[in-house]
Amino acid sequence: QVQLAESGGGLVQAGGSLRLSCAASGRTFYRMAWFRQAPGVERQLVASIMWSGGAPFYAGSVKGRFTISRDNAKNTIYLQMNTLKPEDTAVYYCAASTLTTTATHDGQYAYWGQGTQVTVSS
Repeated sequence: QVQLAESGGGLVQAGGSLRLSCAASGRTFYRMAWFRQAPGVERQLVASIMWSGGAPFYAGSVKGRFTISRDNAKNTIYLQMNTLKPEDTAVYYCAASTLTTTATHDGQYAYWGQGTQVTVSS
């Protein structure tokens, strides 16, 4: 059974930091990603990383502030979020893809975590 277990969300003041974790189990994936969805907004790809290595992908709005990383031994990915802004407020989802091509759309990710709320106060 595939499971993506997220943790690490919460409430933080603008300028602060949070780290999200996502532990994957149940099968092998090619790519992992973090998406986010704010109320009334389409789900957006934040960052993605391949288990095999290579340069991660970042959305322009988070580049330079967020860092995605992986621990292959723990089958866990992380999203370090620094210099958080109120506009980063959203539910953040961990997602996994078995596609070996570039995957930037949520429809290309077959497996999803339950989501974790990140709220940034001004």
